[in-house]
Amino acid sequence: MTAETNPCRVLLLSDTHGQLHPAIMCIAKDVQYIVHAGDVGHPGILDQLGACRAQLVVVRGNNDTPSKWPDGCAHVLSRLDDRADLALPGGELAVEHGHRANPVARRHAQLRSRHPQARLIVYGHSHRQLIDDADTPWVVNPGAAGRSRTYGGSGCIVLSAGVDRWDLQAFQFSLAGWKT
Repeated sequence: MTAETNPCRVLLLSDTHGQLHPAIMCIAKDVQYIVHAGDVGHPGILDQLGACRAQLVVVRGNNDTPSKWPDGCAHVLSRLDDRADLALPGGELAVEHGHRANPVARRHAQLRSRHPQARLIVYGHSHRQLIDDADTPWVVNPGAAGRSRTYGGSGCIVLSAGVDRWDLQAFQFSLAGWKT
């Protein structure tokens, strides 16, 4: 994919497991790209995100299997790859779910060795939001964007990507008052 040259905003999310916090959906309406790092959980999540004007990049998580999705949705899963790359102003973003990068203590080192060309690697799986920008490429986990194991609230991260500068802003939203 050819890199953009204009600055852009990218919503990074993961681990929806069939539910997406409404506040994150509001953010999704104001970005150019949405990157989902797997464990989508239901095709309705892809429909919700696809209704935004953003380009959607989604990878398959360890729970994105026919046995864990509604009957008749295997055709949707077949369109999801295990990894994806997105060319952005100033560099490349790589995404995978992260469940194959073990042991946990070496997860970031493994991800960095798999994607040395990237400026930023996005993964999910642990449901724990974090930003590791101590080394290049940066490694981030946006946290769980749904209700499952949110560790402090449903989370996402917004990347502002320009040719000369990238910035990350983390968000967490309370589960209190969220009606499904």
